[in-house]
Amino acid sequence: MNKITITTPDDWHVHVRSGQLLRTVITHTAKRFKRAIIMPNLNPPITTVTQALHYRNEILHALPENSAFNPLMTLYLTDTTSAEEIHNAADCEHIKGFKLYPSGATTNSQSGISQLEKTYPLLDAMQKHSIPLLIHGEVTDNDIDIFDREKIFIDRHLATLTQKFPNLRIILEHITTQEAVHFIQEQSSQIAATITPQHLMFNRNVFLVGGIKPHYYCLPVIKRETHRQALLAAATSGNPKFFLGTDSAPHPQYRKESNCGCAGCFSAHAAIEFYTEIFEQAGALNKLEGFASHFGADFYQLPRNQSTLCLVKENWTIPATYPAGNDEIIPLNAGEECTWKVL
Repeated sequence: MNKITITTPDDWHVHVRSGQLLRTVITHTAKRFKRAIIMPNLNPPITTVTQALHYRNEILHALPENSAFNPLMTLYLTDTTSAEEIHNAADCEHIKGFKLYPSGATTNSQSGISQLEKTYPLLDAMQKHSIPLLIHGEVTDNDIDIFDREKIFIDRHLATLTQKFPNLRIILEHITTQEAVHFIQEQSSQIAATITPQHLMFNRNVFLVGGIKPHYYCLPVIKRETHRQALLAAATSGNPKFFLGTDSAPHPQYRKESNCGCAGCFSAHAAIEFYTEIFEQAGALNKLEGFASHFGADFYQLPRNQSTLCLVKENWTIPATYPAGNDEIIPLNAGEECTWKVL
């Protein structure tokens, strides 16, 4: 197959930053996706509807002329979030969820939740207002191995949440383990998960063997090959609980290549192309449209897009860098060949 046409996809998890970095990266997402769930972990974080609408306007002003891209906003759940703010979010057409970061779990998560139990009244309000909870599912205890943090979060916290709040729609973001796959498969239709391109393409050898490669470092970290295989099977299964979320997370080169490099892979430049390669190699191109274009919209209770996106089988070389003002961004698979291209 040399050409495919699918319903225009959506990205249900993306970081677009702000300022010059936003102006650099948003064009890549807008070229490939009709809508995207925008992460709120700026510094300071987006915690109110007013802040989210201001941020949305910044995104809209950074878009190319005549772009039809629609940023869907989220609020950062904190220890001080009020029930009133949840009510305000539920009444705003542009707010589509609250993001839960355990404190210290990833970039700009220092304002995250310190004790999950403190959020229970808020989660009950979200359940009543039918507003989704988006979770970065890792524990952050210093004595827990970084490769085990997702599994332990599921065992220690997520299983309890699904029992206490059975009507709360929960998305476990950027899952990385076979335990997460099995957990999602066993839950009700209220529980879903997003999967990134890097966790489908690579195991942990990619950034640890032959020298540390910081541009493949993300959180949750890429795991063993057995986990990659489980994620691939889930993504290509046609199960509507699993859908596309790139977690594209740009950082300037100097921040990735430092003595304490930032977590995050920038994939927006070739996101749908990566997924198309992945599904083709798995012999599952017929399952791509559901994963990329249908299941996320259905879970968020939004209409499926009416437009289409066409990709052709054509080799092109991913640039070594993308300029971002006075800085540069190193994209995922920089300098490598990509075998599909958006028309």
